Amino acid sequence: MLKYLYIAGGGALGTICRFWLVTYLEQKYTSTFPFGTLTVNLFGSLLIGFLFGLMSVNGIIEEKWRLLLFIGFLGGFTTFSSFSLENMKLLQNGFSSTAIVYILASNLFGILLAFLGYFISLKLK
Repeated sequence: MLKYLYIAGGGALGTICRFWLVTYLEQKYTSTFPFGTLTVNLFGSLLIGFLFGLMSVNGIIEEKWRLLLFIGFLGGFTTFSSFSLENMKLLQNGFSSTAIVYILASNLFGILLAFLGYFISLKLK
């Protein structure tokens, strides 16, 4: 039960931080380009790589910190960070073809499925 509290607490904090940062950047830089979302995705990727490296160097990643920070906080802040870490690990381990397929499939199919979901919703009206 405690593990769910770590995830929920981290997720709530990550979501609040994402909302605050995106709102701040959208007010500061008015543009059609989604600078807020890009910023949280890139910062989340930097942060997950940094935390993973920091915790790996010290030996072992304790379960409570993995749940709180990686799944909870960064999951609420951005899921793009997990995607980045997975690809980093694939590339580090020499699975570059797998990483390329994963990157292309995630982005291309993600966009296509967003359109599909949108068009399905229009048919329901």
